[in-house]
Amino acid sequence: MPDIRYVCLSDMHLGEEDSILTNLKGAGSEIDPLKAGPVMKQLAECLRGLISKNEDNKKPTLILNGDILELALSNTNLAAMVFERFIELIMPKGGEMFERILYIPGNHDHHLWELARETQYVNHMKKFKPGEELPIPWHTTNMFVENAPYSPPSYFLTNLVKRSEHLRDFVIATAYPNFGLLSRDQQKCVMFHHGHYIETIYHGMSIFKNLLHEKHNMPENIYDIEAENFAWIDFFWSALGRSGKAGQEMETLYEKMIDREEFENALSAFADNLGKRYNLPGIDWLTVKGLKVLFGYLADMVAGRERAYKDQVLSNDTESGLRKYMNVPLKQQIMTDCKQNIPSDVTFVFGHTHKPFQNDMMFTEYPGWVNVYNTGGWVVDTIEPQPIHGGAMVLIDEDLHAVSLRLYNENADPDAYAVKVEEATHAGEESNPFHKRIAGMVDPSGEPWKRFSRIVARAVYERAQLLRARIQEKS
Repeated sequence: MPDIRYVCLSDMHLGEEDSILTNLKGAGSEIDPLKAGPVMKQLAECLRGLISKNEDNKKPTLILNGDILELALSNTNLAAMVFERFIELIMPKGGEMFERILYIPGNHDHHLWELARETQYVNHMKKFKPGEELPIPWHTTNMFVENAPYSPPSYFLTNLVKRSEHLRDFVIATAYPNFGLLSRDQQKCVMFHHGHYIETIYHGMSIFKNLLHEKHNMPENIYDIEAENFAWIDFFWSALGRSGKAGQEMETLYEKMIDREEFENALSAFADNLGKRYNLPGIDWLTVKGLKVLFGYLADMVAGRERAYKDQVLSNDTESGLRKYMNVPLKQQIMTDCKQNIPSDVTFVFGHTHKPFQNDMMFTEYPGWVNVYNTGGWVVDTIEPQPIHGGAMVLIDEDLHAVSLRLYNENADPDAYAVKVEEATHAGEESNPFHKRIAGMVDPSGEPWKRFSRIVARAVYERAQLLRARIQEKS
């Protein structure tokens, strides 16, 4: 029988008050990072029950596919402590669930990649003698680093977990921005990417460069994409919210980004204040009006991010971005790193959008159907429940079959929350044996799944009410 070899989670946003995995004190928004919250505890219990049914008792690998720590809207210490609570639940002494943990940073925890790559570069630099030419720092890892001895560890997270005596020798490895699993015959591949590079806004510096120089083309190699845009992602999406009291104001602005009207009002107020407070040349009524027009365009761009689309799991623009990412930079890296053509059987797993789904899709540069899975997220973004928003985990067996365990979708009716086992298929395709096994192991109406759904429904409702109160208070 197929066993669970890999578990993939993303977008936990640990340390962010809107994440249902972050524990809150009482009925308010104050975070309690020293205790695991009820959703996190129940998630760990469900995971333990699944993994315990592996017939060969081999522990799987946990793949954390980005935005696990919230480093844009939470302080580092808070995010670290909430992550530590998660580790305590899944890796207790004598009851460790996973053999290995691999971390693929996203946009909200991109800084963890910067720490890892810069630490690796410093260690590499020590090998050169004074006066020798130093190599250029690299911005990506090889895709297939599962068993590579040179895979860079996550400097921050590894040292965080090593504080526990029984994890002194444990290393959390890092891959960025893509990670791949390849079958022994190299005909089957599962690829992971957090998902930020399928959206145009995360190519901001490349776009700016092209506006300045018409003859420059957008980069197509993943190394060049990251080299041009890493500073933009690190600054705005993984650091700005930690800038003291100014960062707290940025968090308020970020929360309003989800709502087009709220975000535009905030930018309009900023333009008015600029005109009132600063007696600068050229800051007159016309300039303020012009700023409002400019900020209107900015509101359209930012509030139009994929997470703000409420009617489709993928907007037309983001689906176009997904196809471009798959057909160009990802294809190039697969062929470079495994030194062959694209495998005949491909699965692609991403998160980022907070809208879980599974679907078979055709891409022009791939030989057959591609199984596409999205792992959703654990953050309540809006005041009203959004049925296409929710969270999932992707499970993979030893033969690289994948299934999605849809853990929840938001709903106004708490009784409508239920766990589902899904797979990406197309017409005429038989269900894979791993899907059949997992479906037989998960009973949504039985424990611990029924209790999990009740706890999640309550947490989603509470976070929505707290978000409503904060936005109204600061408007």
